[in-house]
Amino acid sequence: MVSGVLTERLKAYGGLIRLDRPAGTLLLLWPTLFALWLASGGDPPARILLVFVAGTFLMRSAGCAVNDYADRRVDRLVKRTRSRPLATGAIRPAEALAVAGLLAAGAAWLVFSLPPLVIGLAVLGAAVAGFYPFAKRIMPAPQLVLGVAFSWGVPMAYAAVSDLGNPSLWMLWPLTFLWVVIYDTVYAMVDRDDDERIGVPSTAIVLGRHDVLFIVVAHATYLAGMIGLGWAAGLGPAYFAGVAGAMLCAGRQIALIRGRDRERCFQAFNNNSLLGFLLFAGLALDMLFTTG
Repeated sequence: MVSGVLTERLKAYGGLIRLDRPAGTLLLLWPTLFALWLASGGDPPARILLVFVAGTFLMRSAGCAVNDYADRRVDRLVKRTRSRPLATGAIRPAEALAVAGLLAAGAAWLVFSLPPLVIGLAVLGAAVAGFYPFAKRIMPAPQLVLGVAFSWGVPMAYAAVSDLGNPSLWMLWPLTFLWVVIYDTVYAMVDRDDDERIGVPSTAIVLGRHDVLFIVVAHATYLAGMIGLGWAAGLGPAYFAGVAGAMLCAGRQIALIRGRDRERCFQAFNNNSLLGFLLFAGLALDMLFTTG
């Protein structure tokens, strides 16, 4: 009996931090790893790599808990989110905040082993991430805030292993921001009917019938920028093979969202995990062959 109750509690906490849905962590991780590899010339220090990987998981998990706290009354009205632990009452709001606090404390403990500039950037990034769930109440395009939050690992990586004056940072950072806006707009297309009904804003609603056109143009811009980044950084065939794979992913996403079907839009969103992996894998392999 006790073990059954404990199992249910652990399952509820796992749902709160999305242990069963790692896509969000991967979407945060791939550009961060990309930045670490590019900034370090393909050889990031093992300790810094471990801090960034663990910190990414902890902060994304904490962000999910805060997000569900902010949306606890709204989530029960949305098809996709009505079974979340806070929406069903399986977890109390105070518990969610406590979980978020513990996870954030763990991430802070990790980041305090890094240089002061990285610590300062981490504090700013945490503030942006904490603001995002509430941005949905006060601005028409909260995806722009998420774009800042989910691309923040890029300057942090450069601060950890290079410097903020590195020209490649100022190409990669805005491109990563654009990619986040792309996939979160696709994500918002999944919930558009519910969001319009309950008054939750999103770029999908702002764009209206131009949503698919925006995704097409934005993906083309993003991938052209990643090609330009590769040329500017002197990268080779393995990297551009990764870009080619990312292009195929983008094409599949566009095909999936054309009809604006809820399930197909969700598939398109999830496909971005593969897109990000292919870009990072291409870069890592290219640098391995170049420096090996």
